[in-house]
Amino acid sequence: MRPSVIALYEEHTVRPGIVPGDVEGVVYAVVESGGRQYTAVEGQAITVEQLPYAAGAEIELDQVLLIADGDDVQVGQPVIEGALVKATVLGEESGSKIQVYKMRPKEHYRRRKGHRQAYTRLRVDEIVKG
Repeated sequence: MRPSVIALYEEHTVRPGIVPGDVEGVVYAVVESGGRQYTAVEGQAITVEQLPYAAGAEIELDQVLLIADGDDVQVGQPVIEGALVKATVLGEESGSKIQVYKMRPKEHYRRRKGHRQAYTRLRVDEIVKG
């Protein structure tokens, strides 16, 4: 029996991370970096779009959209004033390779190109509430 299209879609769109209500007693924050949102948990590593910092640098992410500590939830409009996520840069990574293929039929026009997106790996050290 073949799986449904919806099941395949859900299987490939699930991203690991902390879901609200998943773990009690865990402080987590939703931060924005590079136009994307990431769930940050103290002590865990996250992979964000490439940042211009060397490995070992300590950085502060100030675009904190949400902080949840059990039943205490702070939601920014759009960000929480004074809230920070302090992190250490672990290094740079490359994403998986994708193939870009262009073709125009009947014109013998074919172009093949590969691309690997650059990412920065961060370890979340501390979540400072605003």
